Amino acid sequence: MTILLYFIVFMVISLIVKAVLLVIYKDKEKLDKGFIFPYIRLSYRRKMIRTLWTFPLILVGLIVIYLYGELNIMWNLTLLMVTLFLTFLQLANSYKKWKKYECG
Repeated sequence: MTILLYFIVFMVISLIVKAVLLVIYKDKEKLDKGFIFPYIRLSYRRKMIRTLWTFPLILVGLIVIYLYGELNIMWNLTLLMVTLFLTFLQLANSYKKWKKYECG
């Protein structure tokens, strides 16, 4: 299988899991204290905090992929840039929504 096929399969599975979790946790209260595994149940403040502390773990994973993967340098740079961009978007979105709901 090519890397593109792995990526597509992973994205489809991720979207299905997210849709199921959205239905399950639709009317549940968002939590702002402590640790909880389902990302969907977190408040926007906690989502931002989780994004900040998982980012170094993501970078370590990308370094491992670079060192032990069979991808060329262009794929590695593309993967790194896309990951940085999406993490920044997620962080900015969580911060914006946190401030919006904090002010009322």
